[in-house]
Amino acid sequence: MAKPGTPADVEALDRLEDKVKLLVALVGRMRSEQAQTAGALQRLSRELDAAKAQLKDAAGASDELAALREERDVVRSRLARLLAQVDELNL
Repeated sequence: MAKPGTPADVEALDRLEDKVKLLVALVGRMRSEQAQTAGALQRLSRELDAAKAQLKDAAGASDELAALREERDVVRSRLARLLAQVDELNL
């Protein structure tokens, strides 16, 4: 039959048990934090994708605006030439 442990052995075992319990609690908190971080990462990834799509749309709108301005300038210059020709006919 095994001898009962000495008080020092029991105290060491109690301290070890306390440390294991603290470690288990720490691992639980870390897992919870990891899950929260993963959720935040997914949310931020979706927000980033949405921002990229908006940026792409804005770039397309900017390009379209530049093309329309160029077209307006061409129409304006052609109209100015036509008006000049009409003015010459009236003289």
